Amino acid sequence: MSTIVGLSKNLKIAGYKLTPARLAVIEVLETCSEHLSHNQILEAGQKIYPKLSRATVYRTMELLVELKLVRPVYLNDPTQRFVSAAGGHHHLICVNCDTTFEFDHCTVNQLAQELTKQFHFKIHNHLLEFQGLCSACQQG
Repeated sequence: MSTIVGLSKNLKIAGYKLTPARLAVIEVLETCSEHLSHNQILEAGQKIYPKLSRATVYRTMELLVELKLVRPVYLNDPTQRFVSAAGGHHHLICVNCDTTFEFDHCTVNQLAQELTKQFHFKIHNHLLEFQGLCSACQQG
């Protein structure tokens, strides 16, 4: 999730206090490249700020979603994880083994331009998921 930057600045601009607990959550989000769950954020955040509580993690993530700084994703399991709300985000998800591959190359920009023109809709970001079978599951 290293594409998440400026969370503390955006929280401050929105009028929210930057408590040590919130700063620990933000540091975890800004330095980790994975799609983290609440539990993973809590575990990593407690290494930065040992007093970080589960409730604070949930409230902070809810606030970041509300402010449209992050968004939740469900990668073929019921666990809510978080990604940056900026730009595009792309996954290949195996429906058999739940392996998720993240990819950066996206050619959806032309489609976005067509949709913008057709519907007079200004697109800010997108989430693209393809579901199918990975090479290992195709062999098995």
